[in-house]
Amino acid sequence: MNPLLDKLQPYPFEKLRRLFADITPNREHRPISLGIGEPKHPTPAFIQQALADNLAGLASYPTTAGSDALRAAICHWLEQRYRLPRLDAASQVLPVNGSREALFALAQAVIDPAAKAVVVCPNPFYQIYEGAAFLAGAEPFFVNSDPNKNFAPDFASVPADVWPRVQLLFICSPGNPTGAVLTLDDWRELFALSDRHGFVIAADECYSEIYFGSERPLGAMEAAHKLGRQRYERLIAFSSLSKRSNVPGMRSGFVAGDAAILQKFLLYRTYHGSAMSPSIQAASIAAWNDETHVAENRAKYLQKFSQITPMLAEVLDVALPDAGFYLWARVDKLSQITDIEFARRLYAEYNVTVLPGSYVARDAHGVNPGANRIRMALVAEVDECLEAARRIVEFTKKLAAS
Repeated sequence: MNPLLDKLQPYPFEKLRRLFADITPNREHRPISLGIGEPKHPTPAFIQQALADNLAGLASYPTTAGSDALRAAICHWLEQRYRLPRLDAASQVLPVNGSREALFALAQAVIDPAAKAVVVCPNPFYQIYEGAAFLAGAEPFFVNSDPNKNFAPDFASVPADVWPRVQLLFICSPGNPTGAVLTLDDWRELFALSDRHGFVIAADECYSEIYFGSERPLGAMEAAHKLGRQRYERLIAFSSLSKRSNVPGMRSGFVAGDAAILQKFLLYRTYHGSAMSPSIQAASIAAWNDETHVAENRAKYLQKFSQITPMLAEVLDVALPDAGFYLWARVDKLSQITDIEFARRLYAEYNVTVLPGSYVARDAHGVNPGANRIRMALVAEVDECLEAARRIVEFTKKLAAS
């Protein structure tokens, strides 16, 4: 077996399963899970219909590059959403089976395993970044988020001797789990570092369409365009329909950006065997071409977050994020308790599942930036999320009184 597999840590949800293995939750409460970021809003009917109308596509092998129509729809969406000049659908976009597999695969295509390469990851982070680095023969270097900088990674903290070894940098904006959005100045800093050291930037933007203000989150390609980087040098942006359109089971997304990198990535994917079903492509075109359902979905999240955040802020250190569907809360506001013990006792006493923050971060530079925090995914309908919030408030007040 590949010895690099031994470097992989259990996924956060496997850790959570083990954490709860010896607990029988209070049966007075029905179970509510805020632990997994799986969208629970209904899939729009027109997307389901587009899929059903194109099931004949199951009789054909899909092409790795996807159809001209799908690439054109993706380009149109990117141009409208991020106010970009016209993109080349033949070379600057590529459909993928969800952003997760593409994030992993890009590292395998980009990293030179003989170079003792470094992959920079935010901390906390999406665990795929770490696994992709290890299995590409590289070492992850974690950059801790700074609560005083709206949880943006503190790239100034990276030692000067690390940057020359960096071949790939993962960034998630809006962030998982913090919801933080990078500013134009943040992007200017990252692009300058990439120019100086030659590494590729992988910009994970799967939460881009769930936001709470009037200003849409700045995207990587949008930032590049504003800063005069018309060819998107060493930049690959990732997006997905899963959160935007409530279709996580379709596994549909895209990568876009530097045409030279995408040419090599297409070659890799041709051998890797990752091609989107023609039926899924047809449903994806329908989804990318419609914004009404996206606005309706966003409004549902705004309704939840505007009600739940003030409730939880009474007992936890938490605030409305820039974007995304997570609340990233510090749990020791009213009592001294760790994130792991908080999650265990909340599950046992109130049958509510949350994810310990330390499970989505690593010990790095003397600290785990997820310690004493929990991640709550407000993905269910509003009534269920409100009931979970009420239980968390009651539980936390009980902790403070004990």
